[in-house]
Amino acid sequence: MTEASLAMDAKTEPTAAKPHLPDAQTVTQVTHWTDRLFSFRVTRPQSLRFRSGEFVMIGLLGDTGKPLLRAYSIASPAWDEELEFYSIKVPDGPLTSRLQHIKVGDEIILRPKPVGTLVHDALLPGKRLWFLATGTGLAPFASLMREPETYEKYDSVIMMHTCREVAELEYGRQLVESLKDDPLIGEMVGDKLRYYPTTTREAFHHMGRVTDNLTSGKVFADLGLPAMNRDEDRAMVCGSLAFNVDVKKILEGFGLTEGANSDPQQFVVEKAFVGDGI
Repeated sequence: MTEASLAMDAKTEPTAAKPHLPDAQTVTQVTHWTDRLFSFRVTRPQSLRFRSGEFVMIGLLGDTGKPLLRAYSIASPAWDEELEFYSIKVPDGPLTSRLQHIKVGDEIILRPKPVGTLVHDALLPGKRLWFLATGTGLAPFASLMREPETYEKYDSVIMMHTCREVAELEYGRQLVESLKDDPLIGEMVGDKLRYYPTTTREAFHHMGRVTDNLTSGKVFADLGLPAMNRDEDRAMVCGSLAFNVDVKKILEGFGLTEGANSDPQQFVVEKAFVGDGI
């Protein structure tokens, strides 16, 4: 039995303790995927409304008694009754060094003010939608892959995700495989979603960085798709700062223009996310 399945089996109902942290929400599930990656679910404020792909500020109290917060993309879709997050563990990280030890029934701080650029409203209509991510940059796309609007708007959705090792792809793999049996969107997903995971350090059937597979044309050849063009292709990007900068240049090389909520174009980049590199 895997570490992840053990964590899933250990899921219990949250305690009925009354929240005492500011903007407190209760942890309902924690899954440790590797020694560097974990996901968790928390209760959702009744008043919270967000668009799939947005992020919120979450955190814990620091040693000074003041909230220690950082931006986390919501990995669950807008229709979910709970909120899900996907995180890296940083041993010396001010927040993640603490957050990785949360348990069911614990509380976290969640500021219910969602924002972000990885939303459908920031893109012009197109034929194909590309999700381009490294590491925990997968989180907003975990939300968008479960969003009905994604499949209503596009003929094809391509999820490119790169990690160092195969085990680091497991969260995304399980999520993608579960979509075909999802009672809400399973029929909508059908064969529209194309999953293209790669590794950079451990041998795998697809290897190489997202950037290399785009510039070489390998991903297009492997999936039987034409090279990107501004008339048909749209893209969303989320990863480390260096990754975002590199992918932006590549997409511009294909003729795509960066957009925003106030100016929809062919691609968008999540600037607030500073994830783990590859």
